[in-house]
Amino acid sequence: MVPDAMRGRPRRLGPGRGEAQVSLITRCPTCGTAFRVLPGQLSARAGRVRCGKCGAVFDGIAALVEQGEEPLLLEPSPQLGLFDPRKPQPQAAATDDEEPLPAFMAEPPAPRRALWWTLCALAVLALVGQAVYQYRAELAVTVPGARSSLEAACRLLGCGLNLPRHLKFLSIDSYEVRADPQREGFIMLNAVIRNRAMFAQDYPVLHFALTDESSRPLTSRVLTPGEYLERDRAAQLIGRGIDAGGEASLTVYFDASRVRATGYHLELFYPS
Repeated sequence: MVPDAMRGRPRRLGPGRGEAQVSLITRCPTCGTAFRVLPGQLSARAGRVRCGKCGAVFDGIAALVEQGEEPLLLEPSPQLGLFDPRKPQPQAAATDDEEPLPAFMAEPPAPRRALWWTLCALAVLALVGQAVYQYRAELAVTVPGARSSLEAACRLLGCGLNLPRHLKFLSIDSYEVRADPQREGFIMLNAVIRNRAMFAQDYPVLHFALTDESSRPLTSRVLTPGEYLERDRAAQLIGRGIDAGGEASLTVYFDASRVRATGYHLELFYPS
């Protein structure tokens, strides 16, 4: 006998722990896979769910189906949490905590942007380091405060910290070749080397050649800075270099008594 007070109440199997949530059935419109979902889970994403089989995103509320007599086409997969509607399903116990989302409703993880930005930062640092290494000489003369740090870095890397060498900023503004009035058969070369750079530069090497009427070289000579600068000041001048926007005058004597030259050629270069 059932007491009158209990006649109007619905009854369920299992321990009486309160009202259990009603599970619903929704089906993916793309692949036709059906699965069970709770109302609270559908409301968590405004009904939008992702099929764990084909990956399609669809409206789980609009795709709800009734558990009728028509069997559903299923491809069971534990990973997707699929079910067979012909088998009884255990009732979920009511709880005050929020229901966890099943795998098919889980959103894809956010891309790991931290790794991307870390790699970008490392690439930028590598480019900056390469630029500092390439133009260390220019930085040493334009930013004197950085010279000590650059010297320390070069000691670790085994590189040198010489004066810059940019031949495109050097020019011979004026030069003259004439006979030496004091010695027969000797000629004098007077030239002015100008540095048009915004920083001091290393002294270049001179190549002087005497030519014939066809501009073919008869004899030539390569002069280092120690040979064409004043001997008493050569070491000091070489260490300082040609100042930014400055110039260097030189006078060199050649023995031309063994050739019959009609012309000459003068050029600047830096040895490799």
